[in-house]
Amino acid sequence: MAATDTLKSTPGTSGAASLRKLLLDNGALTALIVLVIALSALSGDFLTTDNLLNIGVQAAVTAILAFGVTFVIVAAGIDLSVGSVAALSATVLAWSATQHGVPVVLALVLAVATGIVAGLVNGFLIAYGKLPPFIATLAMLSVGRGLALVISDGSPIPFPDSVSHLGDTLGGWLPVPVLVMVVMGLVAAVILGRTYIGRAMYAIGGNEEAARLSGLRVKKQKLVIYALSGLFAAAAGIVLASRLSSAQPQAADGYELDAIAAVVIGGASLAGGTGKASGTLIGALILAVLRNGLNLLSVSAFWQQVVIGVVIALAVLLDTLRRKAGATPVASGGGGNKGRQAATYGLAAVVTVAIVGATSFLHGGTSSSADKPKVGLSLSTLNNPFFVQIRAGAQAEAKKLGVDLTVTDAQNDASQQANQMQNFTSSSLDAIVLNPVDSAAASNSVAAANKAGMPVVAVDRGVEKAKVATLVASDNVEGGVLSARTMAEKLGGKGKIVILQGQPGTSAARERAAGFEKGLKEYPGIKVVAQQPADFDRTKGLDVMSNLLQAHPGVQGVIAANDEMALGAIKALGSKAGTSVPVIGFDGEADGIKAVEAGTMYASVAQQPYELGQIAVRNALKATQDKKLAPAVKVPVKVVTSKNAAAFK
Repeated sequence: MAATDTLKSTPGTSGAASLRKLLLDNGALTALIVLVIALSALSGDFLTTDNLLNIGVQAAVTAILAFGVTFVIVAAGIDLSVGSVAALSATVLAWSATQHGVPVVLALVLAVATGIVAGLVNGFLIAYGKLPPFIATLAMLSVGRGLALVISDGSPIPFPDSVSHLGDTLGGWLPVPVLVMVVMGLVAAVILGRTYIGRAMYAIGGNEEAARLSGLRVKKQKLVIYALSGLFAAAAGIVLASRLSSAQPQAADGYELDAIAAVVIGGASLAGGTGKASGTLIGALILAVLRNGLNLLSVSAFWQQVVIGVVIALAVLLDTLRRKAGATPVASGGGGNKGRQAATYGLAAVVTVAIVGATSFLHGGTSSSADKPKVGLSLSTLNNPFFVQIRAGAQAEAKKLGVDLTVTDAQNDASQQANQMQNFTSSSLDAIVLNPVDSAAASNSVAAANKAGMPVVAVDRGVEKAKVATLVASDNVEGGVLSARTMAEKLGGKGKIVILQGQPGTSAARERAAGFEKGLKEYPGIKVVAQQPADFDRTKGLDVMSNLLQAHPGVQGVIAANDEMALGAIKALGSKAGTSVPVIGFDGEADGIKAVEAGTMYASVAQQPYELGQIAVRNALKATQDKKLAPAVKVPVKVVTSKNAAAFK
């Protein structure tokens, strides 16, 4: 008490100490304000109504997931399964309503029940099975994702139109996902601050043994806590699928990490006992603002991951500093604390508006460089040499034609690509080149770009139910047919083969698989003894092929849906590759061509990705000049063997 009195009576220190305490108590809010001000100064496209609404939409799914995770973290737990549970719940809704005629209302109930049941299973394993939360929810992560793939057979399922309106706007401008986020946030705040279960969360997180000795039924409370997390995950999955107009079995992959990050950035402690819904919302907004701003500033997708990681580390460091400084715990407090908190938020809003208004003059009266056309390129992934080659071709052509090209990487996440397309649409671009993660999921984004008068050129994969200026692509189905024919001819029309499929749910995987099947029908002597997905990944190709060889040691040929998986299969086959077992890949990437020259890979179906990128940018520029384009530009696929491999290098 004496120390406190001394601090209050020391001249010149009370103001600095109060400011320091205010910043420590509201570190996330301070960070959000600084980000908004900085990005407003750096990008003239950031501070627009459309873009700010985009940020709200892009934060919605993460925030809803994070509200549920907040309950768990406040109770000193962890939930790694929310992303998979979200995908599973949405898949159950679409599968029951679209494919089995279940009334939409009942399908919604089934989807929500799926989330709750998954949460209850987590809670039971943790409370009664004594499994660590990390292990129990990690198991549910795998189970949930697997069930989503089983139910959907690895393909997106169209979402019911009546539910898809959750991804629309009210009055033509207010996004429904933002409203859902606000409602779920209010529900989370009430649960945490006004209910018995909320008080139980803080008690369990503060000291579980003390909570048990005080008469709290800890095991039953954990069941409720994890069930609530599952319920919020189901809601997030429904909103996400509504935005994409389809239930994607691979949707929300990795979102559990974003949700946990949002909670921690918002001031909660992984040790438990502290956390609040408003802090979680701020954390989700920080992640969305960061990604949005970095996209607008054309920062590399790889560097974006670095920045997000640094922000998370700084948030945890701030939490440590706050505790050492004796800052107010981030928990539901009394009326005085809430009044002080409301005043802080109000002051922050006034300061932000004033400074942002001032920075807007930096961009006022200046127009974007009209002499240099601006084009955005959204790629499904840059973790694959094929798409890296598309980017290289696009960048070379853009430099040649004097086009300002902005490239983004969706990391095979349809919802992340939807966010990036939103950012493109609300910025000052003249056209967009889109390589969709999924043809169906991209339809809403392309429709929004069309509405904004921005032409879209699709590359490598088409877009369903939306108009594109042109499609620049090779024929994946025809390429699959060529692969099958090449293998059959090599084996003399007879033999046992295995097929390594691409990532389930992607249009390229479906189309190439359809081509393999179509081509092999011409050769009844060729028997497919096994086919398994290896996700277009070299390491997974190695692992899957190694496993298949245990069950089928006499395999006589391997067809892979891309060169990366084929190269992994070659490693698994060892000395058999290129001698007794021919391997055929797809894409004609550099490492694949080298393997063909070396004789370890028999052939690769080359799509000439560099040329795809060049042609796509060329057509995007023509679209900005209102020139007439052909509905489709087909780049022929070619079978690369040792005889012609040198030409493809």
